[in-house]
Amino acid sequence: MMKNVHLAPEADEDDLYSGYNDYNPTFDTEDLENDPAFQQAVKTSHGRRPPLTAKVPGTSSTRTLATGYGSKTTLSSSIGRPMTATTQDGVARPMTAVQAAGYTKAASRGSAFDPLGQARGPAPPLEAKNEDSPEGKIKLLEKKVNELVEESCIAHSCGDLKLALEKAKDAGRKERALVRQREQTMSPANINLDLTYTVLFNLASQYSANEMYAEALNTYQVIVKNKMFVNGGMLKVNMANIYLKQRNYSKAIKFYRMALDQIASVHKEMRIKIMQNIGIAFIKTGQYTDAISSFEHIMSTSPNLKAGFNLILCHFATGDREQMKKAFQKLIAVPLEIDDDDKYISQGDDAQTNLLIEAIKNDSLRQMERERKATAEKYIMTAAKLIAPAIETSFAVGYDWCVEVVKTSQYVELANDLEINKAITYLRQKDFNQAVETLKMFEKKDSRVKSAAATNLSFLYFLENEIAQASIYADLAVSSDRYNPAALTNKGNTIFANGDYEKAAEFYKESLRNDSSCTEALYNIGLAYKKMNRLEEALDCFLKLHAILRNSAQVLYQIANIYELMEDLNQAIEWLMQLISVVPTDSHALAKLGELYDNEGDKSQAFQYYYESYRYFPSNIEVIEWLGAYYIDTQFCEKAIHYFERAALIQPTQVKWQLMVASCYRRSGNYQKALDTYKMIHRKFPDNAECLRFLVRLCTDMGLKETQEYATKLKRVEKLKEMREQRVKSGRDGSARARREGSAAGDPGSITVKGERLSAKLRSLPGSNEPYESSNSKEIDSSYVDPLGPQAERPKTALKKKMDEDEFADEELGDDLLPE
Repeated sequence: MMKNVHLAPEADEDDLYSGYNDYNPTFDTEDLENDPAFQQAVKTSHGRRPPLTAKVPGTSSTRTLATGYGSKTTLSSSIGRPMTATTQDGVARPMTAVQAAGYTKAASRGSAFDPLGQARGPAPPLEAKNEDSPEGKIKLLEKKVNELVEESCIAHSCGDLKLALEKAKDAGRKERALVRQREQTMSPANINLDLTYTVLFNLASQYSANEMYAEALNTYQVIVKNKMFVNGGMLKVNMANIYLKQRNYSKAIKFYRMALDQIASVHKEMRIKIMQNIGIAFIKTGQYTDAISSFEHIMSTSPNLKAGFNLILCHFATGDREQMKKAFQKLIAVPLEIDDDDKYISQGDDAQTNLLIEAIKNDSLRQMERERKATAEKYIMTAAKLIAPAIETSFAVGYDWCVEVVKTSQYVELANDLEINKAITYLRQKDFNQAVETLKMFEKKDSRVKSAAATNLSFLYFLENEIAQASIYADLAVSSDRYNPAALTNKGNTIFANGDYEKAAEFYKESLRNDSSCTEALYNIGLAYKKMNRLEEALDCFLKLHAILRNSAQVLYQIANIYELMEDLNQAIEWLMQLISVVPTDSHALAKLGELYDNEGDKSQAFQYYYESYRYFPSNIEVIEWLGAYYIDTQFCEKAIHYFERAALIQPTQVKWQLMVASCYRRSGNYQKALDTYKMIHRKFPDNAECLRFLVRLCTDMGLKETQEYATKLKRVEKLKEMREQRVKSGRDGSARARREGSAAGDPGSITVKGERLSAKLRSLPGSNEPYESSNSKEIDSSYVDPLGPQAERPKTALKKKMDEDEFADEELGDDLLPE
């Protein structure tokens, strides 16, 4: 029993861990690259052939079987089996049943194991596409159609509507060719309906953008009537929009309703928009009751600002007071869905939070929220101004009701603005006392509202020329809000009116520092510099303002006037030409242009612009006088008569115009008419020596018996004139003597002879010893003289036909100022 027990040798008892450091060269992989046997095994299947199956003696031999035909067939033993990887009937036996193992049925005996097919060499090159095949042509044509549609859309987005339409038409032509080619080579089921829909829809859109509405409607009809386009019925909205543009409101409503029937209820927002369009179409046709139904449905399902405002308009049109009130309450109840302003105010010292607040304070989302809030406030303010006079017996009571409703809503800050609008309405009704009383109610409110009200009060008093009161309220507005540009501008205006132009300019500059877009302050700075004769700085201000207000007639006039003061007449004429392109009917600008051309010596151009000025304003005495003098100078006295008669109608107490009419008759040789005119003048002005002198000459030359009578009257008038001049002279001498006696020393003051100054046109009349036909053209002065003299400084409230060069701007209506 113990014969099978083997004891370990004693030498191994001490080394318990022996054998761990024995090295087996089989696992040495460093020299495998230099091992020829291994490399041969890797390259071929030499190393992977399985060992031969052991043979049973006597069974592996074959024996032959004789047949009746004499042939012998070798048969395998019933016990033995062929060796692994040996061939049987010329086919190698696979090592496994998986085809991917690297063997094939046709593999010959002894073939190498090559699962990756490396022995076969590189793969053959890909077959080139045969673009001449029908399928290739169809794909190329389809690609070209898609490219044309994309180019059409890009051109439309860039504003090139004509190119977009051409590309859309080209895409339509190629798409039809594509459909024909598909029908010839493939079954109709393979037609690309999405591409056809895209091409037709883009073509209809481009037709509509180019205002080719008939073609657009025809194209939409093709899409809508094709039942193969599943969502084609939705395009009836586009067709309705076209009918709305064509003012075919009945058809627009019909197609809107058809589209509404085909749009599923899940598209809630789109259905609401279609309902809103239906309501607008009803308003256009005057069917306010049907429009009210549409807007009521919208406000009950998904209220929005536009629908609420339109609902108020419809009720206002029908005159339903109670419904107007309900609609206004619905309007102010529409949720804005914006964050509270407190979210953007830093609450602590956390730097990370403050940095985040600073980042989102003016991002695109915040700007969108501001726009939405401003739109809501605009709708509410407009609606309140509209319905306030209609919902109650007086507009004041109506405004009070609107203010109370707004105070209980989310738009509490609008209540003060409504109160200011109430004051503005009083102004429009010429009730200045009520306007002032309303604005004075804000003196005890918060600083922003107080500043706005005080600014308006200052504006009102300034317009009434009460500069002291205007200055008081301007100071109150500035002290309430130092950064209010309107208040600073008004304060500068009051100082400007008192003649302190330097200090006024400082207030205007401060206003610009607070709000660089305050154009009124920039305009007034230019006027202040012009008053201080700092023309270069004034010109710089007005040129900056011209870059902001390109078509402002007042700015253009000021630039031209400064160039005239700088004696640069060419530049002045150029800017005046720009001015009359903006206001072509401004008679004063035309007259000024005529004056500049006259100074340049271009009488023909001067006549053209003076005549245009006269056509638009035939009561300007200076223009009439220049035109009359021009015709006398050019020896067309008959035409000058018309202008001097017009002047006599305008100034009937001025004898010079009637004398000019008589002189024109005399110069033209119509002595009888001249005599009648002089007689008529003598009846109106019996003491006029000039008239009597010409009467004496005419009667003498014509041999009339009234000569002695007029000569006697002329002597008496001249004697009275001499006596009057002598008395005046003696009185002046006496006063001068008294002044000399009263003063110990000093230079005597200059003596001015007071008398009537004849105009240059009257001096052109012939004297008593001149022939009737004489005309001294050198004495005709056609220069422009301002008839009104220096004007008082007034704020720029509106563009007048006669723009005063010393006129300056006040604030226009915003949140803080009154309207024009």
